[in-house]
Amino acid sequence: MKIIDNISGIGKIQKRCVLTIGNFDGVHIGHQKILKTAGQIARQKKTAFAVVTFEPHPLAVLNPAKAPGILTPLKLKEYLLSQMGVDYLILLPSTIELLALSPNDFVDRFVVQNIKPSVLVEGDDFNFGQGRGGNINTLKDLGKEKGFDVIVVASAVAKVGDGTTVEVSSTMIRMMLAQGRVADAAIELGRPYRLIGKIISGRGVGKCLGFPTLNMERPNQVVPGAGVYAGFVGTADTEDVLFRANQRIPAAYSVGKAETFGDDYPMLIEAHLLIENVGDLAGKWLAMDFIERIRDQKRFVSKETLIEQIGIDCKQAMQVLPRDCKV
Repeated sequence: MKIIDNISGIGKIQKRCVLTIGNFDGVHIGHQKILKTAGQIARQKKTAFAVVTFEPHPLAVLNPAKAPGILTPLKLKEYLLSQMGVDYLILLPSTIELLALSPNDFVDRFVVQNIKPSVLVEGDDFNFGQGRGGNINTLKDLGKEKGFDVIVVASAVAKVGDGTTVEVSSTMIRMMLAQGRVADAAIELGRPYRLIGKIISGRGVGKCLGFPTLNMERPNQVVPGAGVYAGFVGTADTEDVLFRANQRIPAAYSVGKAETFGDDYPMLIEAHLLIENVGDLAGKWLAMDFIERIRDQKRFVSKETLIEQIGIDCKQAMQVLPRDCKV
C-alpha cells in the first residue's frame, strides 16, 4: 500500500480508480464491509483501490472539546487498511480550508480534479462537506453530473453478548469500551480491541506483591473502563514490527487506580504476563488486546486480601482465554 500525504502525490494514482472516503476510526466490521465492496469492484474493473481518510478527525480541528476518542491511532489504521488490500491511502490534513468546502466544491476541487475516480463506494450514512451538509443522495447527484458511479453499502449490524442486535459504529464501540464491554466491542470490530504504547517504569507495587507487571504509557486512544481484564500482549522494538508480529502472550490486565494503596495513585494500565522468562522488555512497544472483562476495580482491606484476589484473577484469565493460546 502506498501512502500519499500531500496533494502533489495524488497525481500518481491510477485514473478511474475505485475510491472510498471516510475517517475509518476503528476499521470495524461496517468499515470492512465498505472496504471489501470497493476492493471487489476495483479487481473487477482491473483498476486501483484508493482510500481517503482525514487526519486528525475533523472535530479535533472544528470543535476539539467534542472530538471523539481515538480507537485506532494512525499507524494502526494504516496497517489495518493495508490488510484490506488498499493500493493507495491518501491522508488528507483536516484544515479549516478543506473542511469549509461545500459538498459540491469538495467533490469538484478535490475528488474530480485530483483523483478522477470511476466509482465511489460509501456507507448509507455518509456525510461530507461543510457542516456535513452533503449526504449519500447529494453524492449520487454529483456523480451523475461529474461522471462517476456511486455504490451504497448498507450499515453493518451485530448481535452482542446479551443477544440484542445493534448497528455497528465507532460511537457505539467507544461507549462499549467506556463500560468495559470489551467482548462486545470485539464483535463490532471483528477483532479484539488493541491498546498500543511504550512500556514504562512503574512503582514496583506488582513486583512486591509477587505479580510483576508491564506498565503502559497512557496512549492517545480510548482506554477501556476501569477494571480487571483477560487478554493477550505482544511486544516489539518498534511500533511497525509490533503490528506484523503474531506474538500472543496470555495476560491479566488492570486498568484504573490502585485504590488499596491510597487515593493519590494515577490511572495505571498494567499487564501481568501469565508466562515466565520473557526477558527484559524495558522500553519496548506493547500491544494489549482485550478479550474479556473479569471484574470491577475495588479497594481491598489488606495487602494479603489483594494478593489472594490477584491470584484468582490470573486463574480466571487463563480460563477465559482461548485454549489453543494457553502456555
